[in-house]
Amino acid sequence: MRDGGAESGGGEIGQSGHVEPTELAQWPQCSEITMRILVIVQGSYGERIVKNLRTHNPNSWEIESVTLPMALPAIIDEPSEYLPGNLPECDLVIFLSESPQAPQLIPDIARATRAKGVIAPIDHSAWMPMGLKGQVQRELASMGVGSAFPKNFCTLTETTYGYRESAQPYDCEVISAFARHFGRPRLRAQIDLGTRTIEAVEIERCSPCGSTYHAARKIIGMSVDEAVPRAGLICMHYPCLASMHMEQIDRGLYNTLMHLSGQIFNEELEPQVSPFRAAPARGEPVE
Repeated sequence: MRDGGAESGGGEIGQSGHVEPTELAQWPQCSEITMRILVIVQGSYGERIVKNLRTHNPNSWEIESVTLPMALPAIIDEPSEYLPGNLPECDLVIFLSESPQAPQLIPDIARATRAKGVIAPIDHSAWMPMGLKGQVQRELASMGVGSAFPKNFCTLTETTYGYRESAQPYDCEVISAFARHFGRPRLRAQIDLGTRTIEAVEIERCSPCGSTYHAARKIIGMSVDEAVPRAGLICMHYPCLASMHMEQIDRGLYNTLMHLSGQIFNEELEPQVSPFRAAPARGEPVE
């Protein structure tokens, strides 16, 4: 057995000493600060993320959710007409709207909840107009509230959000605390040297939607020769709910946000399986 990461991890050990291939190990949690999280949703996209957060969050987190109406006016003059009157105080707001009008409500939600940070993912660019994003970001900053607008949500790390050269730094303790557990997938694959297959996967950080766990289960037993790009396709078929519209993601990179989610998973898995691939036959081109 060989660990594709830096060191061997946990999991249930069978009599042979191998991690059982049917098991999916989760990285042990460190002691966590107590954090109150309020998730704002509008439909199935946000509801699935809430379900995954509640399944895999540390015990010290408290997660509540509020549903906004889908039909909102183009200009919201009175935010109180569309928000519950008893929004709970929280440390972090996660804003998962599904309409281009809803982001206007973010500053009022942050103010009412006394939030220290806001995460407003961009998994569909039509739901977060760029001009409105900049306006909201500036208003939050003037309130002393940290913010992150990850495009996709699964690009979020403890210090940045965004893909490659488009990544932006942020400085907000509660967002970083969230990103230790949810955001850009971080995992370790254990490889069986005899069969050159993936025998176990340890998840250190999962995507907010849960596709990391789904893909990790599916690639157990898969040959290292085919794990990439198949793993990324599995993520997309979860199904990924990110946009399928072509757009510029980074300098010189045009793709859909759905395909980006699969690419991110492949980028995490590739360096862990590539050392164990079979050498190409003589005369066969090297990729």
